[in-house]
Amino acid sequence: MITTAVWGTGNVGRAAIRAVHANPRLELSAVLVHDPAKVGRDAGDLGDAGAHLGVAATDDVDAVLAARPDAVVYAASGDIRPDAALADLVRILRTGAVVVTPSLYALYDHRSAPPEVRDPILDAVAAAGGSLFVSGVDPGWGNDVLPLLVSGLGSTVDAIRCQEIFDYTTYDQPDSVRYLVGMGQPMEYEPPMIAPNVPTMVWGGQIRLMARALGVALDEIRETVERRPLETDVTTAAMGDFAAGTQGALRFEVQGVVAGTARIVVEHVTRIHPSCAPDWPTPPDGGAGAHRVIVEGRPRIEVSVEATDEGGSRAAGGNATAVGRLVNAIDWLIDAEPGLYDALDVPLRPSSALGFRAPGSEVPGRLEPTERTRQ
Repeated sequence: MITTAVWGTGNVGRAAIRAVHANPRLELSAVLVHDPAKVGRDAGDLGDAGAHLGVAATDDVDAVLAARPDAVVYAASGDIRPDAALADLVRILRTGAVVVTPSLYALYDHRSAPPEVRDPILDAVAAAGGSLFVSGVDPGWGNDVLPLLVSGLGSTVDAIRCQEIFDYTTYDQPDSVRYLVGMGQPMEYEPPMIAPNVPTMVWGGQIRLMARALGVALDEIRETVERRPLETDVTTAAMGDFAAGTQGALRFEVQGVVAGTARIVVEHVTRIHPSCAPDWPTPPDGGAGAHRVIVEGRPRIEVSVEATDEGGSRAAGGNATAVGRLVNAIDWLIDAEPGLYDALDVPLRPSSALGFRAPGSEVPGRLEPTERTRQ
């Protein structure tokens, strides 16, 4: 079994606990928390796993890393603490562990990452023999492997558009929604998420990664932004009141320009309530969220993915699929050479967490943990 620690128990960490517990190749060995109120609570409770898992949460990072887990799912946020997240990742990698995380945008396409981010990671990998795979929670697969897979189903491709369409009505993340994205703020407020060059910092790596896979050269990466105010007051179950006249919807694009035309586009369409900007794209079933890939060409191909979890939440479903991509890569990374990996390196894996597999039956491709070089 591959001993695996989960660092963080927020929206991503909860899903990570469930994914690690469900994977028959992995053993949940530790859960790290920041909130003192969570210390001592069972991982099954914190992760909404529906069972007692017998792993008590701790805030003792030194003790968890001293136990040398084979792998760590780093689920702590890097949105507003990228330097701290980078330091944490380097610290983990220096134990020789495999690490998977969505927390450092710059490493979605590590080849284009700035040296001050990439070099400490590479130094830690060289020193201790660990590995790092970074993929996003928007979700990463929706902006890399899925569009590239779909592009291979046609005869010609003129453009690829990756959309995340999301309604924050039931999303319990007020700091990100109100201040990072700007929902409920006056229209003159400048949300940090759409400050000039920030969308490119976050999603530009995925544009570059797709361009590399498609074998095309980018002229540049451009950004477009639209915002709409609420026409009436609205109240959400998770985050309370949002006033008329404040920001109620946000739409932006990160565009990879090839030969003067936007050919590879990552687009986000977000609302605090479905009544705002009804003319903008919506999920096919009218629900709270979807991820869509549109390949313009011959034939034109459109694929929508709608995932739910934690009582029907689309937000939780999106997080869970992003986490599944990361967690299900751990055993491949354990068996691979130490290194810094991206989505084009790490193959998609069939699920091994089958609810209908007979107890004791063989897990296809089961790998025993490889002894990694440690110092």
